[in-house]
Amino acid sequence: MTKKIIGRVDKIDFPKLNLFDIEVKIDTGAYTSTIHCSKIIENDGKLHCMFFEKGHPCFSETPIVFDSFSRTDVKSSNGFKENRYKIKSDMVVFGKSYRINLTLSTRDDMKFPVLIGRQFLKQKFLVDVDVEHVSFKIKHN
Repeated sequence: MTKKIIGRVDKIDFPKLNLFDIEVKIDTGAYTSTIHCSKIIENDGKLHCMFFEKGHPCFSETPIVFDSFSRTDVKSSNGFKENRYKIKSDMVVFGKSYRINLTLSTRDDMKFPVLIGRQFLKQKFLVDVDVEHVSFKIKHN
């Protein structure tokens, strides 16, 4: 299998979350992938999430409900361990749809609303830190 080359940042679509052209940071230092979630409520065995980011037209205050979810421990680069909700969704990159596990975290103070970690990247992509928006440029040409 030939691996696609992806840059250090890109703009990716998450159609099941109704999120398009979302800025992502490709983070080979992170194992898990994470998406910004501004509000999380677990109720009656369902997870109600709001993917809202001020200033981004695709992040709206419309809740998305997940019937299937889990929890996982995530250790940050500073060694702090956090227990987060984890969902499965679809991500479109280079015109191909992939299943991805995403942990939910408030990333208001971070530059990128999404981090893509090694768990997703392995066996699919090589990261070239000298390039950016490779998939996005192909999508819009």
